[in-house]
Amino acid sequence: MSALARAAVVLGAVAAGPQLAARAMAAGRIHPQGSSRFAPAGAAMVLGARVWQDGRPSLFLRQRVEAGVALYERGLVPRLILTGAGDNREGLDETEAMFRTAVDLGVPEHALDRDPHGHDTRASALNARDERGLSSVIVCSQEFHLPRAMWLCRSVGLEAQGAFPPILAKEHTVLGYVREFPATWKAAIEIARDRIEDEARP
Repeated sequence: MSALARAAVVLGAVAAGPQLAARAMAAGRIHPQGSSRFAPAGAAMVLGARVWQDGRPSLFLRQRVEAGVALYERGLVPRLILTGAGDNREGLDETEAMFRTAVDLGVPEHALDRDPHGHDTRASALNARDERGLSSVIVCSQEFHLPRAMWLCRSVGLEAQGAFPPILAKEHTVLGYVREFPATWKAAIEIARDRIEDEARP
């Protein structure tokens, strides 16, 4: 193997490091939404995603809500935390689209809790812990997103499982897996920073 090839292998391993670590920590706790392996939790934490200009949820976002609804209908969670940007880059409310979708799917309004300040996964986890007093959640998102999301939840003290909808054979699915490499590096840096700050507190 040439020096260039060896360097490429090393760089690839470094780039994949946080994602591999996140997947190792989530092993055995990520399941398809219909799995019988879930333990009951305090809530399903449904993570936000793209909303179309007419207010409809994107396919990925609708899938996430459907995963949360499936958990609710099976009695695994008493409520859904619909967390996302209340005013995203397009000026749209992700949580409103999620709320309407869940109601249309038969979830009573009293079991739906909108968190419009979940501008990223870490914020969603902190809000679930600090504002809603949760200690356990089942995170609902696409499979590619769950290892990082669960790592961030666990880093703030939440017991986390992950539920994913059917994996779609689409370009956006492939892009999702690719984007998780830099996104998980960002999460690793945030988690390390938080630990340093916690240790520095008197």
